[in-house]
Amino acid sequence: MKKRKPQARTDGHIRIISGKFKGRKLPVKDVEGLRPTTDRVKETVFNWLMADTRDANVLDCFAGSGSLGLESLSRFAQHATFIELDKTAATQITQNIQTLALDNARVIHTSALDYLRSNDEQHTFDIVYLDPPFRKDLLFPCCELLESAEWLHDDSLIYVEFEKEAQPNFPANWQLLKEKKAGQVICMLFNRGPVESI
Repeated sequence: MKKRKPQARTDGHIRIISGKFKGRKLPVKDVEGLRPTTDRVKETVFNWLMADTRDANVLDCFAGSGSLGLESLSRFAQHATFIELDKTAATQITQNIQTLALDNARVIHTSALDYLRSNDEQHTFDIVYLDPPFRKDLLFPCCELLESAEWLHDDSLIYVEFEKEAQPNFPANWQLLKEKKAGQVICMLFNRGPVESI
């Protein structure tokens, strides 16, 4: 009996669903563990954020395909920072930024945890996307670092996406605004409130 050849991995694409680049398809490398946010989930997320992306300063942690950050820029975000550990994926995001002739985006090739550990520039973000690889226990440490290194201001919005069996703990001052289950994935949008002094 012949052994079946393993299927070759093939590259794909992401589609920008609205804004100035509506309908544009951009290539995505087939990188292990990369899960580009589906159009269905992305439509939900940006319906939630419809009034908030314009002029926002955006952080796309675990950027992967860069889909969420690029969609934000299409919807007139002021600036987007993409954090991606995989070199191939980071290079592809950079190429897609160049394809769209964007001068208000930067790609940082490092781990999200390493990036979030220090906030030397005393920089804050209006919208943060946290969509870490599943089953790696990365979500909670990132949430803690966003708070402890002061990456957020009192009205920052934080979008998180995680596997439904996970039980992450979120900071007490994060108010849940929206929640959706899509198959094996849970999506939540939080508004960061002030930290209560003890």
